[in-house]
Amino acid sequence: MTLIDETSTIPAGGPTLPQERRLVTELPGPRSAAILARKADAVAAGVGHTVPVAAVAAGGGVVVDADGNSLIDLGSGIAVTTVGNAHPAVAQAIAAQAAQLTHTCFMISPYESYVAVAEALNRITPGDFAKKSALFNSGAEAVENAVKIARKHTGRQAVVAFDHGYHGRTNLTMALTAKSMPYKSGFGPFAPEVYRVPGSYPFRDGLTGPEAAKRAITLVEKQIGADNLAAVIIEPIQGEGGFIVPADGFLNTVVDWCRAHGVVFIADEVQTGFARTGAMFASETFGIEPDLITTAKGIAGGMPLAAVTGRAEIMDSAHAGGLGGTYGGNPVACAAALAAIDAFENEGMVERAQQVGAILVERLTALKEKDPRVGDVRGHGAMIAAEFVDPETGEPDAALTAAVAKAAIAQGVIVLTCGTFGNVIRFLPPLAIGDDLLREGLDVVADALAGA
Repeated sequence: MTLIDETSTIPAGGPTLPQERRLVTELPGPRSAAILARKADAVAAGVGHTVPVAAVAAGGGVVVDADGNSLIDLGSGIAVTTVGNAHPAVAQAIAAQAAQLTHTCFMISPYESYVAVAEALNRITPGDFAKKSALFNSGAEAVENAVKIARKHTGRQAVVAFDHGYHGRTNLTMALTAKSMPYKSGFGPFAPEVYRVPGSYPFRDGLTGPEAAKRAITLVEKQIGADNLAAVIIEPIQGEGGFIVPADGFLNTVVDWCRAHGVVFIADEVQTGFARTGAMFASETFGIEPDLITTAKGIAGGMPLAAVTGRAEIMDSAHAGGLGGTYGGNPVACAAALAAIDAFENEGMVERAQQVGAILVERLTALKEKDPRVGDVRGHGAMIAAEFVDPETGEPDAALTAAVAKAAIAQGVIVLTCGTFGNVIRFLPPLAIGDDLLREGLDVVADALAGA
């Protein structure tokens, strides 16, 4: 594995980008401001944005805007550019495939790259059993299809999701998602036969994993009934809900219960997949083998692609024509995915995620020890979060969180908030970021907290 030297430059769609934080204007600068004004006129108001810049290039650990500002990237486009933005092999694969063909529709004229991506997913996802895959466009689409497959396989209708879960913005996935604003409010009615139970949130519930699992299972058995349940779906580490890591034994107990009752266990690894958590998939960290696993985000280095992978006998439950979509498994996206998966496996990405995670945890834990407003630091690998609280009551402090994020962004560091209560900052740097740049970004966040 070759790590980025902080003084070097790296390819990013043509130009080389110095790996540095550089502010030549206030944010937004005049060119970005002009583009954002056009956005306000032309783009629906519901499509918001977090960082007031217009990006023109990115690579390594930086995003460059239209005014020449270079921002440290601690968000990776919400865990998408894990291999790094414009990774050379991914960019080359995209260009070569686009020059050959951009589309035929796999359901009309199949092509090898779709098959190769399915073969790779079947090989690298958890579980030593026969698997098959189907490709789609987005994480929400993958989740919808996983539910379809589980219902077809079991002949049952009910689906259980968990408090603080996030699974998408389509109608069914909004029903699965817990948080109302901004994802669900005013958009109902939602898909039926979706039920929610409490999961495991060690910082707030104080329960052991088996205790939290028993609480959830009891509700399922008494209020839904195992015989009516097609699937249980959960993010092994909950993403938008606040990077909530379940207590040891929680997921294992739920999986065992599902096996005993013929319920399909779906791991939503859209955000946690592909080396992000210091393992290829977060399910490995917890020692579980999902029946079905949904993936997207980091799968293709920024190209739109998603997948459902799982036990062959479950995946084959749907009738011919029951799965698919015009763009699902687009050949350009598949070429990008094959290059990205090769990078994950052969460029030390899993190990790099562990190194990045160690730096994040060390710095954020030191902050927590000095500042009681940092209530919790948690996560795995390059998926770490800090939860901010009122030090007197322990209640979530969303205002502080927003202030810290806004101040960090103004100083050229891209950070993202999350959490059901809006009081969590999540750190999702690209694995191509250098150590010194990462530490500088965390210093800026620490300064923002001190000044908040």
